[in-house]
This record gives sequence, structure tokens and C-alpha cells, in this order.
Amino acid sequence: MSMGELLFFVIMVCVGLLWLEGMRAREIASLAARGGCKNDDVQFLDETVSFASIKFARDRLGRLTTRRTYHFEFSDTGDNRLEGRVELLGRRVDSLYMDPHRM
Repeated sequence: MSMGELLFFVIMVCVGLLWLEGMRAREIASLAARGGCKNDDVQFLDETVSFASIKFARDRLGRLTTRRTYHFEFSDTGDNRLEGRVELLGRRVDSLYMDPHRM
């Protein structure tokens, strides 16, 4: 195996691991959004979250990790679409925000 092939293999493994970590984070964000909607008795629309941004941030212990932001939509009446946001710090839900709505 040449150095070029080895480098290509290492890059592909890293890309695969990043993709897998992103899918895990998206599932955590989706569960948080679904739970927030259930707690507030509103409808979680489209059954999904959409990726908005990723940044580096420090956690409570000062370790460098990723801060991912996901957006989602929900409805309190069935006739409207309101926005919500989930922020993950690493694999932990850091915040859940939902537009003002009827409860």
C-alpha cells in the first residue's frame, strides 16, 4: 500500500466517523425536540430537525467540543408553523428554545 493510498484510506475513515457522529447528534436533537413538543402538548411537524450550524465551544469542564444547532417546526393549533431550536454541546442537550405559543 502506497502512502497516497494510505492517506486516502485515513481521510475516508475520518469522513465516515464525522458523518456517523453527525447522525448521532441529529437523533439526540430530534428526540429533544419531540420531547419538548410532547411536554408542551404541541405537534412536532415533519418529524425531523434540520442542521443549522456547528462551532467549537468549551463544555463545563473546559474541554473543547462541538456546539451543534438544529432547527425544527411545531404547531400549537394545527394551522400554523412555529420555530424551535435545539443546541447540543457535544452529545448533551444544552438548550431547547420554542417560539411563544399557546399551552
